[in-house]
Amino acid sequence: MIDPTKAEQAAIRSAMKPLAEIMEEIGWQTRLVDLSEHQVLTLIDVAVTGFQDALQEYIAANPTIDPEVPF
Repeated sequence: MIDPTKAEQAAIRSAMKPLAEIMEEIGWQTRLVDLSEHQVLTLIDVAVTGFQDALQEYIAANPTIDPEVPF
């Protein structure tokens, strides 16, 4: 992500909690190379979903923002 907006930066921070919950289940000392495909896909899904959910909440709370992609 190049030059994330303040909303995107906040969304990234919001995605950390659900991601940390999954890492707690996996084990913080587990090396990335030792993760199964399922675990990696779960981490990606949780991170992306958390990011998108946070942005949707931000847009809903700020109705003057145009939610359309600017390109």
